[in-house]
Parts: sequence; structure tokens; C-alpha cells
Amino acid sequence: MIFLTGVTVLLFALTVEAGVGESTSDSFCTETKECLLYDVVCAGKDYEVRHYGAVKWVTAEADSYFMDIAIPRAFRKLFKYITGENEAGAKIDMTAPVIIKANANASMWQSSVYVLSFLLPSDYQANPPKPTDPSIYFTDTTDMKVYVRSYGGWIMSVVSNSQAQSLKTSLDNVKATYEKEYYYHVGFNSPMKLVNRHNEVWYIAKGEPVCPKSK
Repeated sequence: MIFLTGVTVLLFALTVEAGVGESTSDSFCTETKECLLYDVVCAGKDYEVRHYGAVKWVTAEADSYFMDIAIPRAFRKLFKYITGENEAGAKIDMTAPVIIKANANASMWQSSVYVLSFLLPSDYQANPPKPTDPSIYFTDTTDMKVYVRSYGGWIMSVVSNSQAQSLKTSLDNVKATYEKEYYYHVGFNSPMKLVNRHNEVWYIAKGEPVCPKSK
């Protein structure tokens, strides 16, 4: 029993440390070879709390009054990077999810900077090839706990912002502490997938997370 417990702990540690791993058929992350790994801390009616290990992303920015206009511009830059426009000429597999960092305090009447990131595959986590486009750079997310709200359809300004507001309201109702300067829109599907899409909105927890009411 002690041996089995030790193996379980070791496997858990390796999973968290790896951060990126193979997709599984029983997950909503099934369109790419690798996905961002996580552990569910707790889940309920209004949101879920997850634990993510530290990982590296490749990132581009675009500014606009509307996320729907900014993101395609940033996406094209990153797509060129993973299809060979890097110093190694490497073709890098697409992974999931794609995350969009948004300013939580931006006014709809002001232009805002949207930060789009592709998750780097496990083979490139330690030493990714340098971009040839100087506007592309690497970012790291640290070991973190995240408040998550899931929804279907497409990531579009009105719908996604409404989902973010719903999650914020749920967190404020339970007096949770979280990062209030920004949040993430999170997408798992390619544009070719038309039904049964899975999207999320994330707020980063500060301190010990507050679990939601049970479903």
C-alpha cells in the first residue's frame, strides 16, 4: 500500500510538472495531439476550480475596439510561427487550448490590447525556436489555481464578455479573491468544428480558492 501510494504521488507530481500531455477521448480537448493538463480541485453549479502547472506559450498581441477584430490578426502571426516562420524552420503541432488575455477594466468605448497565446507542445516547452517576427514573444504561466466557467458556441465579444461577467458575479457572491486586472477567454476547437464546441473563461485565484456550491 505504501509503495502504491508513493507511485501515485510520483505520477501526480510528474503530471503537474509536465503541464502538457496527450489528449484523451473522454476530454473536451480532443482535436490536438497534446493539451494543457490540469487537476480538478472542486466543481459545482456555477464554476470549477482547477490546478495548472507552469507552462510556456508563444504570444502575439493586437489592439482593437473589438476582440473579434483583434484576435484574427494575432492568430495569423502565431500560425505563421508554428508553420515554419521561426529561426529553426520548425513545423510545430497545434495544441489546445488557445488563450486570450483580456483587460478586465477595459471600456467598450476604448481600444484595448488583446494578448493571444498558443500552448507550446511538450517537445518545445524547454527550448522553443525563436520567432523571426519581432512582435512575437514567449510567455510563462506559473503554477496556479484557476476559476473556470465553461460554455458552448463561439468566442465572440458579446457572448464571451457576458460569460466572464457571470463568473465574476459568482466569485463575488462567495467573496472569492482573484486577479481582477485581467482574465482569459479560452478556446479548444478549430474553426472547422461547428457543433459541440467547448469554450471557457478563467479568473486566476489569489490565495486559497473558494469552492462552489455542489451541482
